[in-house]
Amino acid sequence: MFHYKPRGTCSTDIALEIRDGIITKCAFQNGCRGNTQGLAAMVIGQKAEEVAAKLEGIECRGGTSCPDQLAKAIRAYRDPAAAGAYGAAM
Repeated sequence: MFHYKPRGTCSTDIALEIRDGIITKCAFQNGCRGNTQGLAAMVIGQKAEEVAAKLEGIECRGGTSCPDQLAKAIRAYRDPAAAGAYGAAM
């Protein structure tokens, strides 16, 4: 399971698993419970790159949002070196 530490949102962790380009697991820690649970449920079974492209740039506050951070988590999953200290496989 890959864990991404969101920045600038109420959520504090995104757990993500992608197999063969498809999101198989997604869960948010903290944040607006209904929204993050709904978002996670909607992306499971979807192509990761399509999800990232749709969610990237959505703003809530501070120039980012939980959907935008999920897009960043997907990209970091693909390229952990680019994630720096914010993404980690566990």
